Amino acid sequence: MSKNIVHEWQKAYPYPMPPASALPAIALVIVVVIGALTSVYTVQPEERAVVKRFGEVVRITDPGLHFRMPFGIEQRQTVATERVLKEEFGFRTAGVRDGRTRYSERAYEDESLMLTGDLNIIDLEWVVQYRINDPVNFLYEIREPERTLRDISESVMRRVVGNRLGADVLTVARVDMQQQAREEIQQTMDNYQAGIHVITVELQDVVPPVRVQPAYNEVNEARQELERTINEARKRVNQEIPRASGAAMRRIAEAEGYATERINRAEGESTRFNAVLTEYRQAPEVTRTRLYLETISDVLPAVGQILVVQENQTAPLPLLDLRPQPNQ
Repeated sequence: MSKNIVHEWQKAYPYPMPPASALPAIALVIVVVIGALTSVYTVQPEERAVVKRFGEVVRITDPGLHFRMPFGIEQRQTVATERVLKEEFGFRTAGVRDGRTRYSERAYEDESLMLTGDLNIIDLEWVVQYRINDPVNFLYEIREPERTLRDISESVMRRVVGNRLGADVLTVARVDMQQQAREEIQQTMDNYQAGIHVITVELQDVVPPVRVQPAYNEVNEARQELERTINEARKRVNQEIPRASGAAMRRIAEAEGYATERINRAEGESTRFNAVLTEYRQAPEVTRTRLYLETISDVLPAVGQILVVQENQTAPLPLLDLRPQPNQ
């Protein structure tokens, strides 16, 4: 037996075989080296290490240099807990070239085509960004956690889209859909104790399928024309109503001014009449004469030329021009 060992040694190593007395020391050195190599490990800054002893989790170690029991008694698995990971749906990133992100030309219609609540089909692409917050649950609680996350994300997104109208999905409902999908995906992953924290759900492209895009564009144009007509009608309303209100207020103000003027004039006439009546009661003849003269002075200038004829007179007196002269 020893001869066979010596023969095999000489075939593998063209050096003299060490003496039999040195073999235990060499074996001890080898054992020490292997023990030293298997007892030291390093954890990267963005990772955490789960250490197991005979298959049982005993601790979680942070980044840095650590020691463990050698010879496979303790084993470790690293998990990138500080790295933001993502799952893409409806498209795939092919890489980066010349500083620009390249995407796969393959169409993933089995993921992206969805049915809305009003039975319209849309093509939706989205990204789920997440982080591993519990490495033990992520490694040992469920099988294939990434695949589970993808299945749950697709199921939740299809349900969210199916509960909304197609027009809302394509226009105003994007933010609400992202928030609702993130909350439901996170709740489901928590129920599974998957050790995953969903950071955000971002909708990328939300468009109608290629085959129906021309019809969709026509519908969009019709809706834009409708909105334009409505806006023009509202503009006209906003112009005409203030104009009509202003005209009505002006008419009301004129009527109120006229009524005030008439009332004031009537009150003035009444006051003057009362004053004349008081004077008349005190001196009737004087007041009557004064009123007569005032009336004649008001009436005669409007008559023009006056012909005065006296009794027993054969010829009329000269014409009297009682109109006021410009230089007077």
